[in-house]
Amino acid sequence: MPQDPAPRVVVTGPPRQTRRTAAHDRPRTEIDEQTALGHTYVRSLMRTQLRAALAVFAVLVLLVGPLPLLFAALPDARRLTWVILGFCLYAPLVLLALWYVRRAERNERDFVRLVEDR
Repeated sequence: MPQDPAPRVVVTGPPRQTRRTAAHDRPRTEIDEQTALGHTYVRSLMRTQLRAALAVFAVLVLLVGPLPLLFAALPDARRLTWVILGFCLYAPLVLLALWYVRRAERNERDFVRLVEDR
């Protein structure tokens, strides 16, 4: 006699969410374990931060570097010296500092986005 197969049961429920372990945590794990790839990630962040710092330094040298020559060429212009140092140089330095801070924060945000794989 043929036996009746067991009745099928349909199970319903919310779908399970699988966690991506290897691909998701890989950059963070590589950095934590200080592997060669993790070192490369950190080195790339340091390189971009250094590039921004060198750009700021170059602009600073171009702004401040010629001032001693200008002051030596105009020894009798003491008021001009204070106007240049107090007013003409202060605003570009503040703008340069703001640019550098925004650039550094953007570099760090990009690095976190890379590490967290978003």
